[in-house]
Amino acid sequence: MKTTKAAAVDGKPSASRPSTSKPSASKPSNPKPSDQKPASPRLADFLCFAIYSTNLAYGRAYKPLLDELGLTYTQYIAIVALWEQDNQTVSSLGEKLFLESNTLTPILKKLETTGYLRRQRDPTDERQVRVSLTDAGRGLREKLGARNLVKASGLSPEEFPKLQKAVVTLRNNLIKSMRDVPTDAAASPSPAATEPA
Repeated sequence: MKTTKAAAVDGKPSASRPSTSKPSASKPSNPKPSDQKPASPRLADFLCFAIYSTNLAYGRAYKPLLDELGLTYTQYIAIVALWEQDNQTVSSLGEKLFLESNTLTPILKKLETTGYLRRQRDPTDERQVRVSLTDAGRGLREKLGARNLVKASGLSPEEFPKLQKAVVTLRNNLIKSMRDVPTDAAASPSPAATEPA
């Protein structure tokens, strides 16, 4: 046992006595939360990539079906929109398909060449071009029949409409956010930008 000498009294050293002090134990230094770097998000964590890759998978799954009709996917959805409402203006059709006029016009020209639709100036407004299906374009619905990719999705009849509604809500919210936020603010990263989306 380690001994220490007590302080001298009247110039005389006092007797030695055991030391009662304990060696201090070294405590491990834990890093502060602020010192820890956030883990980098993985590609699989991004919802935007999940939507993007699902879109690609849909395109590949639709291809054999549309090849039978001689259509691309964008041509197909244009015809579907005209099945719902024939004789639309190009601008109205573009809004429904989320396509700009300079993207949609070549698609419509191709469909007109193949005989599936016709384009003509609106007699009441020469600035507008109206699009309507021909008999061949309407007949594509019968050729397609009830074939779709609902079964291929693996979703139950209850899950499919719920997922579709959720995706539509997501799309509409994103479009609304871009309309509401100024351009410079939309370009600046926010604190939430570090989270995968």
